[in-house]
Amino acid sequence: MVYDTCMTEIVSNSVREHRQKKGVTQEDVAQAVGVSRQTIIAVERGNYIPSVLLALKLSTYFALSVEELFAYES
Repeated sequence: MVYDTCMTEIVSNSVREHRQKKGVTQEDVAQAVGVSRQTIIAVERGNYIPSVLLALKLSTYFALSVEELFAYES
């Protein structure tokens, strides 16, 4: 899992794991959800917390709920 910390808040995601399991590239995911490859890289590394819209697009692409793809801990 990838973690991003902001004070005591943690947002983790499993985008990379699901992308690899699906056998697609970062570019494939980026094109499917309408963002740049750099955005997908940043999400996977935990350097960027996606908007609600992007989180929904990613969860739809991977056929998962947002909660299965992203987790929030305070």
